[in-house]
Amino acid sequence: MLLLGIDVGTSSIKVSVVDAVTQRCIASTQYPETEAGITSLQTGWAEQSPEMWWQHTLQAIKKLNTTNTFDPKQIAAIGIAYQMHGLVLIDKQQQVLRDSIIWCDSRAVETGENALINIGEEICSSCLLNSPGNFTASKLSWVKNNEPEIYKLVYKMMLPGDFIAMKLTGEITTTSSALSEGIFWDFKEDKISEDILQHYDIDKSIIPKIYPLFSEHGRLLPEMSTLLSLTENIPVTYKAGDQLNNALSLNVLQPGEVAATAGTSGVIYAVTDKLIADKFSRVNAFVHVNHTNDKKRIGVLLCINGTGIMNSWIKKICGDLTYDNINAKASKIEPGSAGLSILPFGNGAERMLRNKMIGAHINNIDLNKHSKAHIFRAVQEGIAFAFRYGLDIMKENGLHPTIIRAGKANLFLSEVFVQSFVNATGVPVELYTNDGSIGAALGAGIGAGVYRSLDEAFSNFKPLQKVEPTNIKLYEELYKEWKKLLEIYLLDKE
Repeated sequence: MLLLGIDVGTSSIKVSVVDAVTQRCIASTQYPETEAGITSLQTGWAEQSPEMWWQHTLQAIKKLNTTNTFDPKQIAAIGIAYQMHGLVLIDKQQQVLRDSIIWCDSRAVETGENALINIGEEICSSCLLNSPGNFTASKLSWVKNNEPEIYKLVYKMMLPGDFIAMKLTGEITTTSSALSEGIFWDFKEDKISEDILQHYDIDKSIIPKIYPLFSEHGRLLPEMSTLLSLTENIPVTYKAGDQLNNALSLNVLQPGEVAATAGTSGVIYAVTDKLIADKFSRVNAFVHVNHTNDKKRIGVLLCINGTGIMNSWIKKICGDLTYDNINAKASKIEPGSAGLSILPFGNGAERMLRNKMIGAHINNIDLNKHSKAHIFRAVQEGIAFAFRYGLDIMKENGLHPTIIRAGKANLFLSEVFVQSFVNATGVPVELYTNDGSIGAALGAGIGAGVYRSLDEAFSNFKPLQKVEPTNIKLYEELYKEWKKLLEIYLLDKE
């Protein structure tokens, strides 16, 4: 029996087929090969076309089938992971009404700040566990207030994974987890927040039916079965935001366990059984994949919008170098990058910086000393220091990880970054082969009842390597200098 996982990322769609018995990936691919674009009509705005995601999903699955490493007819269930916080709007004919306002779009910051004032900090803290901020509910309100001709046509609003599931099955569903990441969820009452609906004057009818995360969200349409060479009527049995799904893929499910990613954005994601709310909403709490009324499992997420995209930007402007070339060149430079310092915050408002947009900065360039290799290393060190800054915020909220799990992918493929990360944070990292699409496939197996428990789904789960800090003292000094620079830019935005 095989399981199909789809990971709807910002840069591309990745798909994997996993053997249900061994839990091993048989085949994996992505589409497109080059990174998908983001439309930015104004500074701080970020949109993508849901139909582009869908076409890329179709192409990715077709490409996966051409590997001839498995029989598509043996796939028994489908799971979906997706970029979080995006807003998808459709009409009654299931047609998309506008491009999706995605996670790194900053246009609704003021909308969310006004909601915090009007709903009240106590309710937002105790019930929503977050400020409404720049999340999906605030983005929906922005559309309502600024594009009323579109809003009046809205039949349902969805998160990106809900949309892909709808295209596969024709069914429109969502989950409490998805609604919590949109700041629609009342954690105290365990239901849709009446405070949010009333403040934003949103009709509850535009929210899809709520299903358990691990459950049947529809069955494959006949035309999709034919188009994708899959067995008719197989179910979509799992949908989760990418960071929750990444935690699942790393078997981060119980209180005290922590996951990290460093893709387009950077994330530390910690599981707790407490209703945690940061007083400045710098970290955010969501319903984790295995949350129940009896056993609360809350995911506390620190997101840094500008991490991996800073690395990809440097790659893009420096010519034909591959990431392997960049990592090799960076490794030849000593820690500290000869005084060069980089702040990787050029991808919209940063929640951990209290929604400030300070931009990305390259500082202390010596034109007689610094080379491309110094920039490459300074970028990766700057990203690691941003993680350290965020981890200190998590510690303020009572979260003290002793080990962090990460997939060996994206920036975690770079030895420079990994060493900078563990030395800057002082926390060891375990690296695994699992990624988002593999996690989505395993999630599909859990939702379809292929596995009797979550433990069974990870019975063959083992780390590739463990990386320990080796030079904490040096990196502490480098971090202090980096933080001083950050504070100058933050003061400038006061």
